[in-house]
Amino acid sequence: MCLAEIPLSVWRRRGHDFVFRGHRIRYWAAGQGEPLLLIHGFPTASWDWHYLWQPLARRYRVIACDMLGFGDSAKPRDHVYSLIEQADLQQALLGHLEVSQPVHILAHDYGDSVAQELLARHAEGRFDMGSCAFLNGGLFPEAYRPCRVQKMLLGRLGWVVGRLFDRNSLDHDFSRTFGPDTRPSESELDDFWSLISAGRGHHMLYRLINYLPERVELRDRWVQAMQRNQVPMRFINGAADPISGRHMVERYRELIPNPDTILLPDVGRYPQTEAPARVLSCYEAFRASAADFRPPIVVPLAIQNSKPANHPFVLSSTIQNGSY
Repeated sequence: MCLAEIPLSVWRRRGHDFVFRGHRIRYWAAGQGEPLLLIHGFPTASWDWHYLWQPLARRYRVIACDMLGFGDSAKPRDHVYSLIEQADLQQALLGHLEVSQPVHILAHDYGDSVAQELLARHAEGRFDMGSCAFLNGGLFPEAYRPCRVQKMLLGRLGWVVGRLFDRNSLDHDFSRTFGPDTRPSESELDDFWSLISAGRGHHMLYRLINYLPERVELRDRWVQAMQRNQVPMRFINGAADPISGRHMVERYRELIPNPDTILLPDVGRYPQTEAPARVLSCYEAFRASAADFRPPIVVPLAIQNSKPANHPFVLSSTIQNGSY
């Protein structure tokens, strides 16, 4: 099955704006039915979901936004970007759209961390989640393998790295995270770059990248929420991703009770653009099986296998001092 793309120019025309804490946020909504929140990854934007948008909108009320600092949303220069704030943003968007039903989530990469925070809020009674499906992302920071440019953005010269990051850098660094036969075309890279560079967003990458140490700080809270198994979860993963591929699924299977995981061979970090039909099939099957889900009455809360001493994002002095 081949899914039709939505050209970026068309996608942009279909967007709407709302204001979150004084900042303009671009969002999209379509369809009817149970609300399905799509949360994009780093360093791209909600256009990542364009292959899946129309098929999902036939069954669900699909909602997505470019998070603060991404895509066509505001990119304040002196802002301290935070995953916690991005979770607040998602809840504010749902409030703006007057969503009152339990919300189902399909998330990717950076968006996985936002979804984990919303899952923790669900456990605390502060968010009503129906289900959660993750695509490639750093669910467990001890298993995360950052690429070179991510490490450089975290260093003391990260602001310089961001200013030097350009379309050629995207081709060199970003494309390598895709599968060997599913790398983006030149046209797709142009579109990705258009979203990243809008409003000089590439200058903000060194600020946005602070989500990596933030993941470490919040790791136990989020993993505990996942281990409680209160909502159906599935991890759909492109196995060829060098950052959060097969090895992240192995860690998921170690830590999460009754793990529901799908590996897509030869697919990399962006399954929703590399193999959208397969992702759609996996997601629809997940939602069908989730209808029979019943949360357990008692779930142990202890974290299994605590963080090892060589945790890659307990930032070493090497990274902090900008030596690579």
